[in-house]
Amino acid sequence: MPPDAETAFDLPEATRALRDTALDFARGTLAPKALEWDRERHFPVEEMREAAALGMAAIYVREESGGAGLTRLDAAVIFEALSQGCPVIAAFLSIHNMVAWMIDRYGSEAQRAEWLPDLVTMRRIASYCLTEPGSGSDAAALRTRAARDNEGYVLNGAKQFISGAGTSDLYATMVRTGGDGPAGQGSGGVSCLLVPKDTPGLSFGANERKMGWNAQPTRTVNFADARVPASALLGEEGQGFRIAMSGLDGGRLNIAACSVGGAQAALDIALAYVKERRAFGRAVADFQATQFRLADMATELEAARTLLWRACAKLDARAPDATAFCAMAKRFATDTGSRVADEALQLLGGYGYLAEYGVEKIVRDLRVHRILEGTNEIMRVIISRHLLGGRG
Repeated sequence: MPPDAETAFDLPEATRALRDTALDFARGTLAPKALEWDRERHFPVEEMREAAALGMAAIYVREESGGAGLTRLDAAVIFEALSQGCPVIAAFLSIHNMVAWMIDRYGSEAQRAEWLPDLVTMRRIASYCLTEPGSGSDAAALRTRAARDNEGYVLNGAKQFISGAGTSDLYATMVRTGGDGPAGQGSGGVSCLLVPKDTPGLSFGANERKMGWNAQPTRTVNFADARVPASALLGEEGQGFRIAMSGLDGGRLNIAACSVGGAQAALDIALAYVKERRAFGRAVADFQATQFRLADMATELEAARTLLWRACAKLDARAPDATAFCAMAKRFATDTGSRVADEALQLLGGYGYLAEYGVEKIVRDLRVHRILEGTNEIMRVIISRHLLGGRG
């Protein structure tokens, strides 16, 4: 018997329940304070711990490790819902989730025991350190180096644009412990070290002033003869780039979900506005130009959501083309989310440009999604290499 047409392409009931829980939290806890956090550049750690109490800090960490043991599709649905309250906080929760998953997936039993109980509750917070001042898109060219001695590793270098830096308690840091070429470059010499905040020689730059994402700090992380024990190595030496890239597949899905959720919130604000706002004696919603614009916005968002869910299914199934689909979903959803949010601002006219309506914040927050977790230009490189069998 064919599946019911009403449910064949919908979410499982358990996933819909997760979405409802996340939406309730977003509307009740995040949305009422999102504008204030943006204005005050406040990082709402306590509210994130409330999210952790609902299982949202270790979504796809295994249950036996203390996590929720959910799927990537579940995670995407949760992050979309949270982003309808505040895309910035949802995005940071995604980063924290990524580090917790990396420790669960690649860590030793001792590392999982040391870190995961506090990461699951967000009693301790985690950041991810890959990007450097001289190597953004070319991540394999990173220069932060960790020299091995009898006691462990000594780190020197800097990481840039690190979300949560200065507040987070743990920094999953990609470093060069070797090289696979004459210049000591390339992905083969990269390892991942778990660096606690209180490590001597670890320091932070000033909190960057940014276009958006004001509710989470962004700082440079500096290492000057920062020493960690050998037990800080996550996985094996030389495995760091693979760890980083595997984490980014899920991170790209999450940031795509944050774009869809933020844009959905902007669309909802625009829908309410055009129904109430009158021009030339009619509701703005009664003009066909408005109706066509709304139809396109809703259609594009649904297309982005559908591609996102398919990419999630690919990653959950560990399909060989999962990385390409994650790149497709990230590219399409972040471009679409940014465009839909901008269209929503346009529908509000001058009011859309005012902070109190919330749409201009969404526009600012979503803009960076096309840059982080790999720029959308790099997503096109990943997709085209998949199509062409590794060329380029």
